[in-house]
Amino acid sequence: MELHLEQSIIELKELLRLDDRDGLHELLDYMRVQDIAHALMELGEADLTAVFNMLPPGRKADVFAYLDSAHQIRLLESSPRDDARFILSEMEADDLTALLQTLDADTLRGYLRLLPFRAIRRALKQLNYPEDSAGRVMSPDVVAVDPDWTLKRALAFIRRNADEHSNNVIFVVDQDRVLQAAVPIRHFLRAAADSPVRDLLDDADPITIGVSETAVAAARKIQHYDLETLPVVGETGELLGVITVDDVMDVLEAESTEDFHKMGSVGSLPLSPDAASPWLLYRKRVGWLIGLVAFNSIGALMISQYEEAIEALVVLVFFLPLIIDSGGNAGAQSSTLMVRAMATGEVTARDWLRLWGKELGVSVGIGVTMGLAVSLLGLWRGGAEIALLVAVAMTLIVAFASMIGMLLPVILSRLKLDPATASVPMVTAIADLGGIMIYFSLAVAMLGLATP
Repeated sequence: MELHLEQSIIELKELLRLDDRDGLHELLDYMRVQDIAHALMELGEADLTAVFNMLPPGRKADVFAYLDSAHQIRLLESSPRDDARFILSEMEADDLTALLQTLDADTLRGYLRLLPFRAIRRALKQLNYPEDSAGRVMSPDVVAVDPDWTLKRALAFIRRNADEHSNNVIFVVDQDRVLQAAVPIRHFLRAAADSPVRDLLDDADPITIGVSETAVAAARKIQHYDLETLPVVGETGELLGVITVDDVMDVLEAESTEDFHKMGSVGSLPLSPDAASPWLLYRKRVGWLIGLVAFNSIGALMISQYEEAIEALVVLVFFLPLIIDSGGNAGAQSSTLMVRAMATGEVTARDWLRLWGKELGVSVGIGVTMGLAVSLLGLWRGGAEIALLVAVAMTLIVAFASMIGMLLPVILSRLKLDPATASVPMVTAIADLGGIMIYFSLAVAMLGLATP
């Protein structure tokens, strides 16, 4: 399937090069809307607009929903006002909210003026929910039936609202729209038409998510309970909307991307590196790197305190990068595993003591193994004393760095900070400082060198 899509993109670009409009129309008619959206994002500015404008109005709206926000904005800016109004009016509520929340205030007001009043009210209501909340990503277009209706009446109601009902469960609400149950549609089809909906309800409480809870929490519930749709409820239990599997896939992708950016000391990058401007990439990266330079300069000052020891035994310098970098690598591994486990909910900050003991045992084992390996090199370069020094130093530094990598995300979580900010560069920098102190302190103590 992937190969087929790539072939379609190649063919599309070739038809554009030849200016074969008939061929382009034929190819676009054949392609799925998701594939067209993917292909459009591979094109340059002029070709993007040209190909998009070749689509019929209905297909334009369908393709538009699968584009990322950067390409959506480009197309809206280049489209006539009436076309932009049609596209925005045809968008699903959750997709429209996802687009609008990326805009600055002035641009947002301009786009809201293109929408009918009902759509404006609905969009503003969703934008009023906290950022990254379930309310921001839910679809408010949800069909629900009354428990006192007959199944015949309920199914007729669902048929009349088929455009808004796109899941395999039917929600049952009372007069105050408080959610009573989420009943699989197959139960409606098997029961007698004149029996009441109430007969299909069981005693189990429906699985829901609060409108102000995080979208990530909603994604975890859908994954844990193997749901296709998750109802979103207000403070009194009233049904406000639903979150579907495709919604949470977008949430998890965005969350994973943000975590990777933070772990790389880039911060939260709203665009892909390809779409982001050089100035944005510079600003997102330079601050952390300058800070780490200042932090690492402490390591240089620490090394300068051991000049006499280095002069007395130059071989110490040979092993310094090897041992310190090994500690940093071990710390980076530990940090990555911990941040990922906390992000997926597999562990929490409350598990720190159990994990501390486990990580200590593992890291010491790794350190001893690496220490034995490097001791052979130490024996060759400096004899038995150096071999023992580098073996002990490697063991202690790897254990220290691994513990830092495991504990730092836990500490940040306890401080209500994002554990992903325990990035690899930060852990490595701390491990480097600790490693320098451990290595030279051991050298002074074990080899009887001059003290700093």
